[in-house]
Order: sequence, then C-alpha cells, then structure tokens
Amino acid sequence: MREGDSRAAEQPEISPAYVAELEARTRAAEQEARALRTRYEELRDGLQRQTDETRQRLNRAADERALGAQTQFVGGLLPVLDNLQRSIEAALANGSVMSLIDGLGRTVQGFERALAAVGVEPVRSVGELFDPEVHEAVDTVPVRAETDGVVTREYSRGYKLGDRLLRPARVQVGRAA
Repeated sequence: MREGDSRAAEQPEISPAYVAELEARTRAAEQEARALRTRYEELRDGLQRQTDETRQRLNRAADERALGAQTQFVGGLLPVLDNLQRSIEAALANGSVMSLIDGLGRTVQGFERALAAVGVEPVRSVGELFDPEVHEAVDTVPVRAETDGVVTREYSRGYKLGDRLLRPARVQVGRAA
C-alpha cells in the first residue's frame, strides 16, 4: 500500500449531517459578514455626511468672519472718503489752498485711525537704526560716524499688521564718510 493510500484509509468518514452543519455555519457567517458590511457602510456614509456638513459649516463661519472684518474695515474708511469729498468742496467754495491742505491733513489722520482700528501700525523709521527686516534703503547720505546706519529720511511709510510686514518703509540711510 502506498503512503497516500494509508492516510486516506485512516481518515474518518465525514457524515452528511456534519457537512450540512458546516454549510449552515458558513451561510450564517456569510450572512453576518454581509450584515456587518452593510452596517459599516452605513456608519461610514453617515460619518462622511457629518464631515461634509461640518466642513461646510466651518467654511460658512469663516466666510461670515471675513465678511464681517471687511465690513468693519470698509466702514472705517467711509468717513475718510467723506472727509476727502468735504475737503474738495471746501477748497472749491473758498478757493483756498489752505482749507484743502487742512482737510487733507484731517483725512490722513482719519485714515491712520481706521488702519489702527484693524491693527495696522506704522514702522518706525527716522532716527532708528536701519533694519533690513522693516526698511528698504532707497539711497544713502553722508553723515558723521556716530549716525552711521541711522535712517535719516522716510520716503514712504512702512506698515505692519501684528508681526506681519505689509510693506517696508522706503528710507534714506546715513553712511559715515
């Protein structure tokens, strides 16, 4: 007798009832697996819906905050525009350059207040040591050694919003001869 034949002879005979029981267990396990798969898909889809709704809600809230900030900023600038218009009207009515200059000065102050209200601050320049982080050197002027590297003139003011530089100040810097 060959080796394979002896193993076949040694295996117990599998009864049809045992096979039927295994098939029933297999069907039950497959049915349970389908039910679990369906439940998993329902939970996954529900979670995806919740995630999408949360994302949309957060986007709407961010849009509303941005619109609120824009509204506040533009609202602060409207009085500046009003002052500009009044300055022009006063200059036309009076024919006076001084009334125009006075009106423009008040308008600049109003504009600076509007910027400050939203956190915009000017960069300090004249009399300060040149700082390439906040200053842009446009030209230099000869100075005594003790004022070497000091900003002597500001051509255009720089501005910061918090720690972020919006625009560097364009300046003239003293250089020792």
